[in-house]
Amino acid sequence: MYEKQVQVINETGLHARPASLFIAEAMKFKSNITLIKEGKTANGKSMLNVLSLGMNKGTIITIKAEGDDEQLAVEKLADFITNLKD
Repeated sequence: MYEKQVQVINETGLHARPASLFIAEAMKFKSNITLIKEGKTANGKSMLNVLSLGMNKGTIITIKAEGDDEQLAVEKLADFITNLKD
């Protein structure tokens, strides 16, 4: 298992369009991806799960992965979140 905390910096947060882009990126990895916000967890490859976390600008989330490519997955997804511009 590998995990990393990141802050959502996108002005509009992780709403539908950016969430779909995040999920498309997450689907490239074999590992199971989990997002954690304030103790609430979501499957990082599920649109409904990701949107249910309500990630607005400034939200701190933990990206966790478990599997063959866990470290690469977390690092790439963390970069995606921190560089996301709407």
